[in-house]
Amino acid sequence: MNIKQLETFLLEAKLSGDDRFYYSQGRFADRRSLLVKITTDEGLVGWGESGVSMPLEHVQTFIHDALAPRLLGKSALQTEPVWHDLYSFSRDFGRKATPIDAMSGIDIALWDIRGKEAGKPIHLLMGGAFRSTVRAYATGLYYHEKDLTDPVGAVSNVQEEACRHRDAGFSAIKGKIGLLAVQDDIRRMAAAREAVGDEFLLMTDANHGYNRHTARTVGRALHELGFYWFEEPLVPEDIEGLASLRQELEIAIAAGECEYTRYGMLDLLRSQAVDILQPDISACGGLSEGQKIVALASSHQTPVCLHVWGSGISVAAALQLTAAIPPMPHTANPRAPENEPLFEFDRTRNPLRDDLIAGGFNLEVDQLRIPQGHGLGVEIDEDALKHHCVTSRLSQ
Repeated sequence: MNIKQLETFLLEAKLSGDDRFYYSQGRFADRRSLLVKITTDEGLVGWGESGVSMPLEHVQTFIHDALAPRLLGKSALQTEPVWHDLYSFSRDFGRKATPIDAMSGIDIALWDIRGKEAGKPIHLLMGGAFRSTVRAYATGLYYHEKDLTDPVGAVSNVQEEACRHRDAGFSAIKGKIGLLAVQDDIRRMAAAREAVGDEFLLMTDANHGYNRHTARTVGRALHELGFYWFEEPLVPEDIEGLASLRQELEIAIAAGECEYTRYGMLDLLRSQAVDILQPDISACGGLSEGQKIVALASSHQTPVCLHVWGSGISVAAALQLTAAIPPMPHTANPRAPENEPLFEFDRTRNPLRDDLIAGGFNLEVDQLRIPQGHGLGVEIDEDALKHHCVTSRLSQ
């Protein structure tokens, strides 16, 4: 079974009004995703997603102009040889960023084909599932336009949103910090704690918005508020700084979404820079590399909680790998977050997640069900695909 054609679809959904939001690095006025569709000579179709929250046109160009000539005609079931061929081709000029983003979507699509050919979900091809559901946390508590000039109002907004997530059944929330003054952001997170109570699991994400000194101050305040992890306190290049914070702070340090492949993750692990590793399957190298990263993390006794962003394809791929992540460490009664993974479930408006997957995802209280269909276990809504597609390309 060989690869006959390769298509990509650049999707965009404009946001308006209060659906627009800010994080420490800027504003989201739209949601964008790059989907990869691979069709075999036997008619099987696999879907993947390449890249995370960035200009994606260059990833689309790289897929078709650089990688497609190496893919067409190759076996669609040989995920390892294909991955190594593409990585070796781009090693001299692209061991991170665009080439790995491009490879990630291709690899996910090939795993989708493998699952459909076998008549099994991907997690069974990875060796089996440790769980059929995963505890989901709501990613939210972003900033809105008025919060930038009204920090007092921002506190009230956080309280109201935290209550909405709790009332929807979530037992864990990750909130954003790093855009306002330190004391204003600490007040926002204190408001979230007050709204949901002391037993509720709270995490926070600065999207590398602090220097070392400020991150130290914020981390200590978050620990006093009972927050579980402090995500990306520093720029991803400052691995030494992350390691230093991890030694100085009692709150767990989480990072990894801006790293690529097992080699980038190894730098974090070997430096003892993280308590929780967070690769993104649509950027780190796909499901093939995701498996290796999980194994690498387990050898360093470091839990993996995947970073999840993008369309429903990215969510589905992350769920398949999450099913196959072993408890770290093993116990007779594994619990999240102690030794079971948590799953990121963004709650901002995203039509590319909410409308693109036929039937959506099955969230029962705070448990997200792992899809059990063949391959990724989800089906694309072709009408939604056409509606949101701004650019498509075909190689055959």
